[in-house]
Amino acid sequence: MTQLTGQPMTDDDIVHLTVPADGGYLGVLRTATAGLAARLQFALDEIEDLRIAVDEACAMLLAIATRDAELECRFAVTEDALTVEVTVPTVRGATLPSESSFAWKVLTALTTSASARAADGRATIALLTRRASGY
Repeated sequence: MTQLTGQPMTDDDIVHLTVPADGGYLGVLRTATAGLAARLQFALDEIEDLRIAVDEACAMLLAIATRDAELECRFAVTEDALTVEVTVPTVRGATLPSESSFAWKVLTALTTSASARAADGRATIALLTRRASGY
């Protein structure tokens, strides 16, 4: 298995969390994000930026999620990067904000890269953050 960073991975480097698609559960994902980023020795400001980006990505997805949906979050950990993919089932005809929207500008400002895809009634936002400081 190879992650977006091009580095080989093992299953031990993947964390899956599933929570109800409700804003009240986003704290769980923010905490997991911070914990994994801290494990990679991200600087405090990098951790906070990533937490905000995950929160923003989830907010985008919650706006188009089906009723009683679950928010699936996949964290992929490599030596110097953390990739977070958040997925929800979407209501018929739902669209993600355009890449020129303010929400996307926030995501791209806070992460190394951000992308989105929608297919088969599901939408996913992927965020990649590389550690800026060398440890």
